[in-house]
Amino acid sequence: MTQLLVESASSGPAEPRMRRIGVSDLRVFPLAMSGNVFGWTAGSETTESILDAYAAAGGNFIDTADSYAAGRSEIMIGNWMRDRRNRAEMVVATKIGKNADNLGLRARTITRAVNASLERLQTSHIDLLYLHIDDADVAFDETLLAVDELIRVGKVRYFGGSDHTGNRLIEARIASALIGVAPMVALQNQYHLLHRTEYEGDLAHVVDRQGLGFMPRFALASGFLTGKYRTRADLALSSRGHEASRYLSRRGLRVLAALDTVAAAHGTSVATIALAWLLTKPRVVAPVASASRPEQVAELVASATVRLSRQQVTELDRVSAR
Repeated sequence: MTQLLVESASSGPAEPRMRRIGVSDLRVFPLAMSGNVFGWTAGSETTESILDAYAAAGGNFIDTADSYAAGRSEIMIGNWMRDRRNRAEMVVATKIGKNADNLGLRARTITRAVNASLERLQTSHIDLLYLHIDDADVAFDETLLAVDELIRVGKVRYFGGSDHTGNRLIEARIASALIGVAPMVALQNQYHLLHRTEYEGDLAHVVDRQGLGFMPRFALASGFLTGKYRTRADLALSSRGHEASRYLSRRGLRVLAALDTVAAAHGTSVATIALAWLLTKPRVVAPVASASRPEQVAELVASATVRLSRQQVTELDRVSAR
């Protein structure tokens, strides 16, 4: 079970510890830097500055997808690793299945998508490959055999699922055992203080039973859990406000108020505490969060060193419960 970052009483920052992804030998910083804005709202210079700030803070886990900005996110990350000569120090995760040129998870599509990602990333291998969709139109046998071949030739080290249900994870594990191929080691699904039931039910049980590493996506609820959206006027000020609007409710404001209290006690930001809460949960390895500016990186990576008291975790659990 992933060690919980909780103490009986509030204390000062601790040194971040690398966390192991499932049964793999991948050890990562407890905050994955998302590349979902690279090539979209963040240009080349901003992307490089964000990644520089993340690496300077000890970060080594970069999360992207072949569909982010139609592949430009991977290109920018690849250029940065080439220029910094730090590929060996980074754990690179990317996702396939949604790129317009390689939709779905047919065997030939998987192979083509991975080769394209390797070229854009300018690397010989992907550390963690996610199936970005659960393609029910393709038998797991076909998908798993294709991924296993990529693992055997060294183009992929490990793989996992994204937005898969507990039942589908069980089906995949059974299929991988029957045909004798590598199983999933990780899962990335939505999970945060305002979206708890999907993970905390049967899915968390399956993740635990299979020993998967869990990476919460949308960890800051489309920016709502940064605390910058508290009124309808706040939503109107941002181009991404419409994405956070679903959380502007009595429950959402109640959660922000509780986060304000805990953040004040630690002398840190609301976003830091929201991410630190995730790191107290079983099997959570590294929340996935994005920064649109380099100065935002500090409050994201600070979540790896904040130790919440049990009372604080309990209160955040209580106010965020439906």
